[in-house]
Amino acid sequence: IVFAYFSKGFNKHSLALIEQSLFVAVLDDSEPGYDANNPDMLDNYAKTMLCGKNIWYDKSFTLVCFGNGKIGINAEHSWADATIISHLAEECFNWDIELGYTPDGNCRGAPRDDMILPPPRRLRWDINNEAIDLISIAREEAMVMRQDLDLHILKHDAFGKGLMKKCKMSPDAFIQTALQFAYFKNQGKFSLTYESSMTRLFRSGRTETVRSCSSESCAFVKAMVDGKPAEECKALMTAAVERHTTLFKESMCGLGVDRHMFCLYVVSKYLGEESPFLQEVLSEPWRLSTSQTPYGQGTHTDVRKFPDRISAGGGFGPVADDGYGVSYIIAGEDNIFFHVSCKNAYPTTNSKKFAADIKEAMSDIRKLFGV
Repeated sequence: IVFAYFSKGFNKHSLALIEQSLFVAVLDDSEPGYDANNPDMLDNYAKTMLCGKNIWYDKSFTLVCFGNGKIGINAEHSWADATIISHLAEECFNWDIELGYTPDGNCRGAPRDDMILPPPRRLRWDINNEAIDLISIAREEAMVMRQDLDLHILKHDAFGKGLMKKCKMSPDAFIQTALQFAYFKNQGKFSLTYESSMTRLFRSGRTETVRSCSSESCAFVKAMVDGKPAEECKALMTAAVERHTTLFKESMCGLGVDRHMFCLYVVSKYLGEESPFLQEVLSEPWRLSTSQTPYGQGTHTDVRKFPDRISAGGGFGPVADDGYGVSYIIAGEDNIFFHVSCKNAYPTTNSKKFAADIKEAMSDIRKLFGV
């Protein structure tokens, strides 16, 4: 479509202006929000941001402003990781609150002379009926994919990282072990698990993979399922958390394996050499793909000081068709938000069921330690 209809005239010029812009801002008439008595509201809010109808997906990010003043961001992943966009969002949103508005609704302060933006201009397009038909087909295909997304947000407020620290455990390792427990409850088996870790100790570093499904975490889950004595389960939980912490530190320090294997795969393709080992390893499905969105990177997001500025974070879709995507954000000492996603087309997965299993697994571990 781009080559046939957007490579000349008005269309080429308008598309170039969009491509050259820093980001896209969208005005959406809908009014999403959060209601503790209606969890579907937050689910729909998140789904709109992940795969809404008014998002230009091929931009660095799209800022969506809703009719009730709510906002959200859809970020394209290739240029940066969630750490960057969440830091940007925190700073912008909190400065918006700090600076405030005039009684007539305008921003406070005056713009610098060198920061005055030109007035908006309407983009012109020349779209014939054939192009409209193709765009309509593409839209319908996108809507089918949107309808296939099953997304649920769990607001876990029974306890947070405060309790985990009382257990003398890394909050992230605690949650990852709980996710293994929950996944076994949900699927009755273990699966290859992905967790991203930052490699920003290195120049231009992005991420490395932590393979969270370890021998130690499996041993703990099996002991819990088999009803082993509490002391044995606690010892296995501690071992699983320690192993995960080690794996995470190694990944941050460049000692992970997945980016190295990917580089070897790229080199093998460049040299025209087939590697059955790399093809097999890199084709294994990540049926549980996880990531933590950092919170409180700025100076204005201390939940204890500003409890009304708590954020539910962001999420992503499942990597495997029959798998789950789980993004979580540890918001302060007492709240954790889990974004759980899967596909409706696969009857073996269900976002709300898995979220309930996560809640139950977290509760079982809390009871185990008696805190």
